[in-house]
Amino acid sequence: MTDSLYETLNNTMGQTPSYDDKPAQLVHLRNDKGMTVTLMDIGATWLSCSVPVKSGQREVLLRAGNMKEHVRQTAFLGAIVGRFANRLKSGRFTIGSDTFQVSTNEGENTLHGGRKGFDKRRWTIINPSEREVTFSLKSADGDQGFPGNLSASVRYFLTDDNRLEIHYQADVDKTCPVNLTNHAYFNLSGIDNLQSCLDHSMQMDAPYYLPTEKDMLPTGECKPTQGTVFDFAKRKRIGEHFLEDEDQMTASGFDHAFILNETKTDGQRAVVSLMSPDGDLEMQIRTTKPAIQVYSGNFLQGVIGTKGEYANHAGIALETQYLPDGPNHSEWKGMTGVISAGEPYRHLTSYTFITRAL
Repeated sequence: MTDSLYETLNNTMGQTPSYDDKPAQLVHLRNDKGMTVTLMDIGATWLSCSVPVKSGQREVLLRAGNMKEHVRQTAFLGAIVGRFANRLKSGRFTIGSDTFQVSTNEGENTLHGGRKGFDKRRWTIINPSEREVTFSLKSADGDQGFPGNLSASVRYFLTDDNRLEIHYQADVDKTCPVNLTNHAYFNLSGIDNLQSCLDHSMQMDAPYYLPTEKDMLPTGECKPTQGTVFDFAKRKRIGEHFLEDEDQMTASGFDHAFILNETKTDGQRAVVSLMSPDGDLEMQIRTTKPAIQVYSGNFLQGVIGTKGEYANHAGIALETQYLPDGPNHSEWKGMTGVISAGEPYRHLTSYTFITRAL
């Protein structure tokens, strides 16, 4: 990591009090290829990702300009969200004969865990080194209304082939929805030369997507992507035919769960590929999770970043997860995100950055 980036991040994010009135603790990772990653204990947040390209280092993550703005923003920039990522209708779900009401923070619905989700918590830093760090968090029975005592950990590991692995682990002593993801916003053109995420190209092996109601809750239908604007079987520009589809109009762009090809959710094979507009940088995603939420940053305007206010579509979030409102859709077998007491939650998502024409 360059001294200037290290100093900037420590000054802007590590000196000012956060949600708990104490400054964040930062961890810096680097590999032998020159890729660097910075994380902080508030929200176990992925703050920075600097990748070497032919023109030099390229920062590819959106972040708030300072801690004050990080606390103000509601875009979940780079944070681990939970207990349940995405939305729960009316903040309710039923397990057996018991109905649970959790805190709501998006109108009548719950988004990313409620009013005090995991993104606003201080995680404990464990065994930091130049290549990896683990963050752990305990969530008590009844936290935000969720049942069971939950113990979670997230391990970030940077490899020499420019791959950042995120290992998710959780255990709970009562049956409960658990759905952890990272909410990073990517812009592979670099934050110093931001081009719309709609100008990026993407390829994704996802045969189905979930249309939504106006409140962004899924309708319950699983629609085939083939032949629609949601079809990324072949690489195409994200903004191609943008807002020409009724389901996109409802969501003001992409803000949809895509069900991934289950033969590729082994954590070993790339299931999503994102390419910068100049073609110099590709990011491949591998995951063991069954779905991914694609959010084209439709409401980023007003978030203050490192160069001032972000515009809508300044970055794209690609959140591997279980299906939104899954606990209320038992028909989505294996994708609801409800785990039984004592059942281990173990998942891996990795992001590999491939430089073209270096």
